[in-house]
Amino acid sequence: MASFHYTVKSGKKGAAGQHSNYIGRKGSFEDRDDLIATGHGNLPAWADGNPTAFWRAGDRYERANGAVYREHEIALPAELTREQQVALAGEIVNELAADKPHEYAIHAPRAAIQGEVENAHVHLMVSDRVDDGVERSPQQTFMRYNAAHPERGGRRKDSGGKNKLEMRDALIEKRRKVAELQNTALERHGHDARVDHRTLKEQGEKRRPEKHLGAARVRRMTDELKLRHQETRQADNGG
Repeated sequence: MASFHYTVKSGKKGAAGQHSNYIGRKGSFEDRDDLIATGHGNLPAWADGNPTAFWRAGDRYERANGAVYREHEIALPAELTREQQVALAGEIVNELAADKPHEYAIHAPRAAIQGEVENAHVHLMVSDRVDDGVERSPQQTFMRYNAAHPERGGRRKDSGGKNKLEMRDALIEKRRKVAELQNTALERHGHDARVDHRTLKEQGEKRRPEKHLGAARVRRMTDELKLRHQETRQADNGG
């Protein structure tokens, strides 16, 4: 069974522009050497093809308690070649972002524990504000939606009005679809490995969920602790 990792986080007002720089390795992040590919789509005309300009406008004009973006972070199967991973990432972006403003980047840092192994993954920033064909200024784009007179308000958020159960079900469906795309790619390229979007409990697995270790924590680990961590992972995965 190949590893499946997919998380979604909300990006609050004030953080979007900087996070755009982070995933795109722009500005103060230019010295990072793990960037594989970037892309964006469905930006309003006023952004002039610059996703960071769009996110910074959201930082400025979005409501104080509003989310400027949702970030989807998805691991790409290690069994695939770099070219195949990039193609798969494009399919995933098309599935999750659809016609929404978005920006994505593929990173392939070396695994902090395993050394030479690369952990390829995609960061996808998506705005919930759907294009309805109405031309708006940057400020108006992020105003509250006016159902009676759309031209007077901002773009509608497609997450608006959903309760927690509906949002949970929508996320489960996204995870299912992403796993399906990954398995299709694995099969297409001749690999037996498959991913499963379900939790270990839902799969009937008794092994422990794998914990993510941040780079700072790994740097503090001794070589002995790193080796022990690798051995535990292999045992949990039946290796």
